[in-house]
Amino acid sequence: MKFYSRFTYILILFGLLTVASVRNLSAQKSEFGGCVGTMFYLGDLNQTKLFKFNKNPELNQLHLAGGFMYRYNISPRFAIKADFLFGKVSSTDKGTDMANRNFSFTSPITEFSAEIELNFFELYNTTGKNRFSPYIFAGLTLFSFNPQTVYNDQIYDLHSMGTEGQGLEGGPKPYSLTTVAIPFGIGIKATIGRYFAIGAEWGLRWAFTDYLDDVGGRYYDNDALRAEYGDLVADLADRSPEIINEQGEPLSRHVAGHARGNETTHDAYSFAGITMTVKFGNEDRACRLKLPKRKKQ
Repeated sequence: MKFYSRFTYILILFGLLTVASVRNLSAQKSEFGGCVGTMFYLGDLNQTKLFKFNKNPELNQLHLAGGFMYRYNISPRFAIKADFLFGKVSSTDKGTDMANRNFSFTSPITEFSAEIELNFFELYNTTGKNRFSPYIFAGLTLFSFNPQTVYNDQIYDLHSMGTEGQGLEGGPKPYSLTTVAIPFGIGIKATIGRYFAIGAEWGLRWAFTDYLDDVGGRYYDNDALRAEYGDLVADLADRSPEIINEQGEPLSRHVAGHARGNETTHDAYSFAGITMTVKFGNEDRACRLKLPKRKKQ
C-alpha cells in the first residue's frame, strides 16, 4: 500500500508541474480516435522473448488488440491521454527450457489507462510549423484479466481453482482479477492537415500481480490439493506427469514447496500499435478584445 501511495503522489505532482509549465493555451486541442496493434506477455512462461511470433498457433504469443483513445493537448509539448484497450495474452512452456513444467495459459485483457505524454519537439497543426514529433509517456493502468488453460480439450478458468493452494492452510491469498499496472513507453506522431493525426507507439505495462499466468509462487502439496479441491485442480497444479520421458514413463510430480514460478518479479504485458485520431474543439483560445467604436461627432 505504501508504494501505491507514493506513486499516486508522484503522479499528481508530475501533473501539477506539467500544467504549471504551460505557456501557450491558444494551441489546446482535443483528439478522439482508435488504435490497433498487438499484445504480448512477459512473465513466468516467457521471461525474455519480445514479440514472439510462431506459425504454430499453440506457440504464437502475439495477439490482435485494439481500442479507443482520447488525447488532450495541453501545449505543443505536453498532452494527457486516456486509452481503453481490449486484447489477450498467452504463452506456453513448450519449446523452452521449462518444457518439463508443461504450463500454458491464455488471458483476455481489458484495460483503462491515463497517461502523460512529453513530445520531444513542439507539435502544431498549423501550416509552416512542426507537425511531427517522437514522444515518451507514463501513467497508471487499471486492467482485468482471467487466466485460462486447455486440459483434455476443455477450457478451464484457473483463478477459482486455487492451483497454488489459495484458500488452504499455508497457501497464498487468492489473487484479484482486477489490478493496476504502470504503463510507460515511446511513440511517434504526426498531424495531417488541421483535423487528423496518426502515430505509432509501444508501451509496457508493469503489473502489480504475479498471477497474470496463474503461476507465481510454489507448488502446494499435491495430495492435499487432491483431497480438498479434487483431481482436476491437482492435475492442473502440476502438469509435469503429462510429459513422457525416454523410458516411456510420466515425469514425477514436484515436491511441495518447490518453486513453481519466479517469486521475485511481477508479470508484464505490452501493447504496440498504430493510432489515428480526429481533432475537434478548442480551435483557438486566444483572447481577442474588441474595443467599442467611437461615435462620429
